[in-house]
Amino acid sequence: MSSVIAATPLVFRHATLADTDALIALVESAYRGDASRAGWTTEADLLDGRRTGADDIHDCVNRERSVILIAETAAADGAPQMLACAHIAEEEGAGYFGMFSVQPNLQGGGIGKRVIDEAERIVRDEWHLPAMRMTVIDVRNELIAFYERRGYVRTGKLKPFPYGDERFGLPKRDDLRFEVLEKAL
Repeated sequence: MSSVIAATPLVFRHATLADTDALIALVESAYRGDASRAGWTTEADLLDGRRTGADDIHDCVNRERSVILIAETAAADGAPQMLACAHIAEEEGAGYFGMFSVQPNLQGGGIGKRVIDEAERIVRDEWHLPAMRMTVIDVRNELIAFYERRGYVRTGKLKPFPYGDERFGLPKRDDLRFEVLEKAL
């Protein structure tokens, strides 16, 4: 099945406000609740609550030098089907990569790698920025290893988890923090 997924024709486009509900559903399915356990990116053991909301989507879409990249394919009826997304933005002279989500039942099949490649291409070739950065919860070793295989390095820079801010979820443990990863483009 993975080779079929990897060969799936993808169309990339920038999200609009009309995509808000579909984006929230995709992101939540990839990170929260039982549905997220079908994939390997779940944070269900670390966090409850929301992963994103309409406020986040609207901020990302309306911000300067900020895009939510959507990867779609044609469904059986020919209608576009959203498979994955990622938020990219310019921050502090580099690209920032976040809100990366692939439908849980499609994770591990190569779609995510193609989304990362397209996000890096935009940041490097269209925005002419020298690097891409992201923050990852530092106890997510398998996720950090995934990014390291794609050329990202651990910077050693840590940021506190925003405990008490429910926009970031409801932590199930008290030792969460973010680590900054970076890749030269």
